[in-house]
Amino acid sequence: MAKIRYKFLMLHCSANVEGSKLTGADIADYHTRPVAKGGRGWKVPGYSRVIRVDGTVDKLRENNEDQWVDSGEITNGATGFNSNTRHICYIGGLDKKLKAKDTRTDAQKEALKKEVLQILRVCPDIKILGHGQVAPKACPSFNVPGWLREIGVPEKNIY
Repeated sequence: MAKIRYKFLMLHCSANVEGSKLTGADIADYHTRPVAKGGRGWKVPGYSRVIRVDGTVDKLRENNEDQWVDSGEITNGATGFNSNTRHICYIGGLDKKLKAKDTRTDAQKEALKKEVLQILRVCPDIKILGHGQVAPKACPSFNVPGWLREIGVPEKNIY
């Protein structure tokens, strides 16, 4: 079987109110818990990494940090994109009235920047985008192409 190269890195928010104390384990539990028990019923979580409000990065799926997709690295972040995409989520994305808002803390921004730049080093041809660029939703509640330009990501890597 031919190996598949990572084509995309998709950024997400958890769609929780700013300041939420959720962890990666909470997100993984929700994604994989049976529907009958209030979960999504997925076999795997939607993201490989979740960034908490304090900037802690929780690994939900191991990645061997190369440009090739292994079956154990696949997550369920966005229909039609999962077989060749890494998915990273930050906790937050909603204001107190449940409206989309960039709620990233400075620690989350720094952690997300570090994750993005690390993946770029390993996958120099990857395209980076926000979930809302390919689905009718506000996720991740910030302008991903604009932020990528702010942190110095080359245009060739911006979706």
